[in-house]
Amino acid sequence: MLIYKKYLENHFEAKLEVQELQDGVRLDQFIQDYLTSHSREQIKKKIKAGECKVLNRPASNKSSTKLKHKDVIQVIIRRTSHEDEYWRGKLLDLERPTIVFEDDDLLAINKPAFMSTHPTGKHLFNCATVYFENNLNLKTVHSIHRLDRETSGVLLLAKNPPAANRYTEEFEKNNVKKCYMWIAKKQTYAKENNFIADENLGNPYPGLKRVIVEAFPSDSNKGKIAKTTFKVLETNDSYSVGLAFPKTGRTHQIRVHAKVHGHPLIGDKLYLGGYPLFQRFKDNVYSSEDCDEVLAPRHFLHAFSIKIQGQTFHAPLGEDMENFYLQNFNGNLENLFSKAKEAVEDYFNKDFK
Repeated sequence: MLIYKKYLENHFEAKLEVQELQDGVRLDQFIQDYLTSHSREQIKKKIKAGECKVLNRPASNKSSTKLKHKDVIQVIIRRTSHEDEYWRGKLLDLERPTIVFEDDDLLAINKPAFMSTHPTGKHLFNCATVYFENNLNLKTVHSIHRLDRETSGVLLLAKNPPAANRYTEEFEKNNVKKCYMWIAKKQTYAKENNFIADENLGNPYPGLKRVIVEAFPSDSNKGKIAKTTFKVLETNDSYSVGLAFPKTGRTHQIRVHAKVHGHPLIGDKLYLGGYPLFQRFKDNVYSSEDCDEVLAPRHFLHAFSIKIQGQTFHAPLGEDMENFYLQNFNGNLENLFSKAKEAVEDYFNKDFK
């Protein structure tokens, strides 16, 4: 049973108490149940290095140590380079989150790209909840919803359990309205004005390819119902920038709907580059030509606005999307944001159709 945890800048510490049913379990087996993403050999190395140990019996810290009821086990995970992000062989400087709004219950933040919403899998340190627990000296920060690691923009966090429950219920009841800004590599068949994407979405592939979401006709019995309203704000011969208002919340919904209608997102390794390219980036064997194909280290999708319980929050674009826009469009950011906010206000003040 977890009795203590703390995320620091360069390491994570947890303390677990051995329960009665775990009496007699080996130390390495006990740790394996907690660190499910670690192999047995990795766990043995951590025990040998003193990063997993029995606190109340300091002499008993071998993989084969038999644990006793009420023993307290300390687990330390140190930050390594696997959370670093590279592009064209260079380490990226990751942006820090900023606070858009704060009161006693709620934090609305502008989450930067490559930051996880909360600790998961191998991403334990560059996380929104961890960052604000440490920087605001809060015992816990609760995620109300989530954004993909590569997606930037407005993210809502709760500062206490009652607020987390209250705001989470708004999402569960579909009372929350959201708007995303995107920049795409425009295709010849792209629609250039407002349109509604209603293709069903599903994961038809097994194994490693299960990450791919495919679109199916809306009258098909394949996939699940999905609907996104798109508004193209600016376009030129090569690129487009616009807004997406999702009514449903399917996996990769905006990215797939955008691709189907001729606007695959800049930086989208899976839906702009394709599965083989996606795998090369995942395995860190990508080429300069692969970078030229997708144009950016992350997909250009930004949670621009969110409306919940009568409050609307906006988040300005990150530096990467801002720079790309300024380099490739004739407009200016002030006009872009003005048009975007006007469209958001108009859409948020209407009921979903």
